[in-house]
Amino acid sequence: MRIGPYQLKNNLIVAPMAGVTDRPFRMLCKRMGAGMAVSEMVASNSLLYGSEKTRRRANHEGETDPISVQIVGADPKMLAQAARYNVDAGAQIIDINMGCPAKKICNVMAGSALLQNEALVAQILEAVVAAVAVPVTLKIRTGWDKSNRNAVSIARIAESSGIQALAIHGRTRACAYTGNAEYDTIAAVKAEVNIPVIANGDITTPEKARYVLEHTGVDAVMIGRAAQGRPWLFREIAHFLATGKHLAAPQVGEIRQVLLGHVHELYDFYGEHTGLRVARKHISWYTKGLVGSAHFRHHMNQLESCAEQLLAVNDFFDEQLQRGERLHYVEELAA
Repeated sequence: MRIGPYQLKNNLIVAPMAGVTDRPFRMLCKRMGAGMAVSEMVASNSLLYGSEKTRRRANHEGETDPISVQIVGADPKMLAQAARYNVDAGAQIIDINMGCPAKKICNVMAGSALLQNEALVAQILEAVVAAVAVPVTLKIRTGWDKSNRNAVSIARIAESSGIQALAIHGRTRACAYTGNAEYDTIAAVKAEVNIPVIANGDITTPEKARYVLEHTGVDAVMIGRAAQGRPWLFREIAHFLATGKHLAAPQVGEIRQVLLGHVHELYDFYGEHTGLRVARKHISWYTKGLVGSAHFRHHMNQLESCAEQLLAVNDFFDEQLQRGERLHYVEELAA
């Protein structure tokens, strides 16, 4: 899998997720086997460039290549400006968001709402490609709703505009995250264009990754929600694709180590006040389905210091270790 001058180590990519794919999460997933990770979306509004949140999102210190930053907006000139800003801050690939289904994004005609206006799509893509010397990629959905699946048409526009890779979530905007991802439209897009195509949506297991690659013929798969609390999923998929065999499930000690390392990186990245709060959702994802986890999560979410949070995590995993080296799940993990 190649994007411009960047040869990825494999064809497994971390999906951009608002509030999730910050630098600590991206770096963790790369260490655990992902070939690339796309940042959470950065607004194109130049008034936001001075905000602490925007500066933090432009911080790529220590991140391995390639560094892919997603921008979102609806104005070609502002998106071009945002692309230049992020390249100056270290972005090596610019990804344009035309896939987000959130109302607050679509209500300003950004994200997947742009799929309704193909002329504007072309203007945006051409403006951003012309603005920067780095590869530009695009993330879309299969269409606005089931009666208006236009991913093939958008893909043709993208290719002619100079987009160097296209990721497609296998749902329409109207579907949001409900129902099952449909891969036939993604396969149709792959058959129509010559740029790399990346399939996204409901890829939760090594078997599903192999199925999607074979069914659609795409160049890579993109994994989002399934990696929340399970960053080792990337190494499991990579091993299965290479050998046809499954890696053993991670042991309690390793998961404790991964979680604590992640939490400490969040504290360092955000500062203790914000890091504590960001860490809560990740700790909840890591522990979901484990014996006693519902009570633990309720208690952990009340804690107001990093020391208390770390102590609670260690106590919880001590209890898990008493049950054995393997984790014992009492409910199905979320996809």
